[in-house]
Amino acid sequence: MTDPNSLETTATECPDISVVIPLLNEAESLPELYERIVAHTAEVGLSYEIIFVDDGSSDDSWAVIERLAAQDAAVHGIKFRRNYGKSPALQCGFARTRGRVVFTMDADLQDAPEEIGGMYNMIVHEGYDLVSGWKKKRYDPLSKTIPTKLFNATARRVSGIKNLHDFNCGLKAYRAEVVHSIELYNDMHRYIPYLAKNAGFAKIGEQVVHHAPRKYGHSKFGLDRFFNGYLDLLTLWFTHRFGRKPMHFFGFMGSLMFILGFISVIIIGANKLYALSHGLPYILITDSPYFYLALTLMILGTQLFLAGFIGELIARNAPERNNYKIEKEF
Repeated sequence: MTDPNSLETTATECPDISVVIPLLNEAESLPELYERIVAHTAEVGLSYEIIFVDDGSSDDSWAVIERLAAQDAAVHGIKFRRNYGKSPALQCGFARTRGRVVFTMDADLQDAPEEIGGMYNMIVHEGYDLVSGWKKKRYDPLSKTIPTKLFNATARRVSGIKNLHDFNCGLKAYRAEVVHSIELYNDMHRYIPYLAKNAGFAKIGEQVVHHAPRKYGHSKFGLDRFFNGYLDLLTLWFTHRFGRKPMHFFGFMGSLMFILGFISVIIIGANKLYALSHGLPYILITDSPYFYLALTLMILGTQLFLAGFIGELIARNAPERNNYKIEKEF
């Protein structure tokens, strides 16, 4: 077993595909998953490497990975000291891939390795940058399928990728350049198609894939992932739109709020002057609740404007501020 920080290549030539499999307590399913990958790649004539990323399992998952690696030099393993999450697992796996096409799949046998050949052809022969699986017929409970439908509808709307039905499907295929051009953190694995689009890989396709019932263990899905998913989507949208130009958001909102507050103060003062000049009853400006609302708007507007200004200073000094993805040059 190679050290996770210095993974050595076991062949002089890069394999056709790299399969990255993040896992947490899936010892029972790993041997069958491995055998199905090997059988299918042999059937379609593809060379492979398999990278298992053990995300802090407490069962015998790592022992199984070591056993598989001992019998097959194309199997590699990465073991985290504790559970970090799927995104860090995929990020570390992506960094070690050498294949022309990179696949991701879950280790619970709900993703079918037999889909690899078709998705590979879509990448290599049809020119797609990314192909995402669509589990059109699911074997999940309603407590999971209904939130998933709502989540996917929102993700399509925000990302502009209208042709994807299942953003969070674990079974995906990528042109190698895609996984080496994006960075996964927090729980951003749900939005890899959106990240790829933002990185300039716009040809994103979908393939209907078989979804099998879970054979071993139990689901890691929880409602907290549903709510966190929306927060991550908002973060991704904001950083894509305003990450390099925060003043365009904070400066605009701050200026708008300050102007509204300032106009409100003028109107309140003008009303009092009108009442005084016509002998009408009036109240002190400081007794009007509208004065404090207007003052609050002006204060908040000033703070937002300053936040945008500070954001611009930070963005100006960021080392990646001029890191643009150049596809070709001569």
